[in-house]
Amino acid sequence: MKNNNFILVFRSRRFEKAVRSLPYLCNMLPNKLKAKIEKRVEENSLRALIFPENKETMVDFSSNDYLGFSKNTTIFFRASEILKAHNLEQNGATGSRLLSGNHKIYKLAEDFLAKTHKVEAALIFNSGYDANVGFFSSVPQRGDVLIYDELIHASIRDGMRMSLAKSYKFKHNDLEDLEKKCLAERSRSPVEKEIYVVTESVFSMDGDSPQLQKMADLCEKYQAKFVVDEAHAVGVLGEKNLGLVQEIGLKDQVFARLVTYGKAMGCHGAAILGNTDLKIYLVNFARSFIYTTALPPHAVATILASYEQLVDKNFLTSAVEGAFDEFQNLRQNIKTFSDQLATCNLHPLFIKSDSAIQSAVISGNDRVKSLSGNLKSAGFEVKAILSPTVPKGQERLRFCLHAYNTNAEIIAVLNLLSESLK
Repeated sequence: MKNNNFILVFRSRRFEKAVRSLPYLCNMLPNKLKAKIEKRVEENSLRALIFPENKETMVDFSSNDYLGFSKNTTIFFRASEILKAHNLEQNGATGSRLLSGNHKIYKLAEDFLAKTHKVEAALIFNSGYDANVGFFSSVPQRGDVLIYDELIHASIRDGMRMSLAKSYKFKHNDLEDLEKKCLAERSRSPVEKEIYVVTESVFSMDGDSPQLQKMADLCEKYQAKFVVDEAHAVGVLGEKNLGLVQEIGLKDQVFARLVTYGKAMGCHGAAILGNTDLKIYLVNFARSFIYTTALPPHAVATILASYEQLVDKNFLTSAVEGAFDEFQNLRQNIKTFSDQLATCNLHPLFIKSDSAIQSAVISGNDRVKSLSGNLKSAGFEVKAILSPTVPKGQERLRFCLHAYNTNAEIIAVLNLLSESLK
């Protein structure tokens, strides 16, 4: 009976119902765990799995489906065609890639990724989280040093915690602070240790980008290995929408690059791009790669189909007249959003961003949740990002823009936000 009550609470329509039931539920937990839950309730930061009401009628300003690829029927049917062409009509991988799960479609996909991203080799992981944990827990060794942007993604932090290397953060996008730390670490050990400098090309909470060329030059100066997470750039920004590393021409200065497929690419999985030796090493030592069942063939086929869609849009010399151009629409929507911020005098609240992520910093969990609720009541799905996901005082409304959002929707949601703030 207790278990049934627990399930009902977290399937409830209202978050408040879950919170009201917490005193009963927390009695099932050890006291230390109960105290942590109670603290989240006091801070109005408790997370819960809530099934969205009227999801299909809400205007989407919250998902990472920037291009609408997750609903793209061409990609859906093309994935099946790829499977049939390679006689891979099966549901599961059946094991890890080092056992029974290394189907031939993996080689096809990884060769394609390497060629498309202009690197020697690519290695597919089950998710961006798995890729980052696998890389950062296995590559930096005892005596090495990781110097990372203070706003780096949680998956990178988790990987670094599992590493034997020391790690130090530098101020967000601050080249001067980064150089100070590189100089200090290289001075202590001119040759022996490796230094890894880690950043994202588009930050998931702020939507901003670092000065990648200057960071790459600093890495060369201090003989550091440059690692870039491009999760929110691939499919959105850069040369042929393949990320900022390629647009700037940094592929030879970047030791490892992470690309993920659950965002603009509309499917699932991730890949680490680098040289052949790095791929061999990860196959042998990245535990999140070794000790897990591989992605099913259909997931890998969908990655290929999504890339085909990406490549076709960028390389075809002529397009069908009147066809929906996801990339052009997304870029136009980013511009429309920026223009409307100026019209509504909302620029001071928003972090400067040229990406599909636009964040308004509004301090306080209560306040930002209230504003998100106002927008939702009007039919706009805009997520409130609360502390501790972001630091206290940096709570925000996070707008994710998509190719399928309309000018009218963008103008309406920002007008409503402006009115709500008054």
